[in-house]
Amino acid sequence: MEGLTTSRRDFGPHKVLPVKIHQPDQFIPSEESMDLLTTYKQDYNPYSVRRVDPIKPRDSKYPCDDKIECLPTYKADYLPWNQPRRELLRPVHNYRPASTRFDSRTTHQDDYSIKGLVNTMSCKPPAMPKLCNIPLEDLTNYKMAYVAHPMEKRFVYEAEKFKPCEIPFENLTTHRQSYRGLMGEPAKSLKPPARTCGQDMPFSNTTEFRDKYQAWPTPQMFSKAPILYVPPEEKMDLLTTVQAHYTYPKGAPAQSYRPVHCVKKGGRFESSTTTKDDYKRWASMRTEPIKPIPQLNLPIEPLDCLTTTRAHYVPHPPISTKSCKPPWSGPRGNIPVEGQTTYTISFTPKDIGRCLASYSEPPGYIFEETDALGHRIYRPISQTVSRRNSPFSVGDSEKPNQQELAVSA
Repeated sequence: MEGLTTSRRDFGPHKVLPVKIHQPDQFIPSEESMDLLTTYKQDYNPYSVRRVDPIKPRDSKYPCDDKIECLPTYKADYLPWNQPRRELLRPVHNYRPASTRFDSRTTHQDDYSIKGLVNTMSCKPPAMPKLCNIPLEDLTNYKMAYVAHPMEKRFVYEAEKFKPCEIPFENLTTHRQSYRGLMGEPAKSLKPPARTCGQDMPFSNTTEFRDKYQAWPTPQMFSKAPILYVPPEEKMDLLTTVQAHYTYPKGAPAQSYRPVHCVKKGGRFESSTTTKDDYKRWASMRTEPIKPIPQLNLPIEPLDCLTTTRAHYVPHPPISTKSCKPPWSGPRGNIPVEGQTTYTISFTPKDIGRCLASYSEPPGYIFEETDALGHRIYRPISQTVSRRNSPFSVGDSEKPNQQELAVSA
């Protein structure tokens, strides 16, 4: 296999020269002093400045005493019309409330009179235990007609043993067949060599600001010493203006008009209150409710508790039904399951042939040409012989049934 790539073939190595570094000129500090002048100080010329007179007119010293006529244009031009007032369009209020007292009764209270409770008798029969000496018949059609049959032995299908293929596996790939293992040159690095710094001089830490800036003398700041605090020797008068001038020589604290609560230490608790003493209970009689006269006449005889089912139902003995299940034919023998399917009957095994492209010279084909993409085209020997014998050689390439074999180089 050729060890050339598109990059190695098209891009050849060129001679790389070291980059020349520009050597700056040595800095020589200037001996002249900095003038510290600006364009504003140099070009601006000061002018004399004077106060500008105000533009606002002065107030008159002699005001006019005549009364101003305050009649606006709206009052002079727009005069009100003398029209009568329009009456409101609303319905006539003819409702007059009744002079009699409202009885506050509803239609429901007038039409539906109060009816008393009706004492009804329960028609539910008493819950009496029913004692029966006849045992419950637990036979069903399933119990009578079911016949237990012996279980058959389950047939176990034996799997066929695996038979390995006798043809040896051909461990040949396209890479193993086409790769020749040619020795190629090792790849060369196209990385340029590392350049070294050509200056061995130390870095200069001087700047234009450090060279030309002149330090102005800074005057010492004046600091005033604080005055020491001397506490006063006299005592502080804590009286306010109200305490000093507004005094009450004849005043006394206010006395409470609330009576003193007497606490009784012993004796019976007096539970009488103002409400109990002043508001006595009146002697009143309880009014009985107005009950309407019952209009329903209840029967005196007790209810017989008979329903339509109990009165007319006649019990009949159960009828045993005949089973329509087909009779059992008996246990089957150990007959194996038929393992034939459509696939096993119609399948025809075919031999796996070797791919013709894996041969260096495929049998039954003759090399014809190599196309523009590098594919080697082979033709069958039978077509080559018939092509030589037939007079038409131009239209053979247009036949749809013609088979060609193309192998990539």
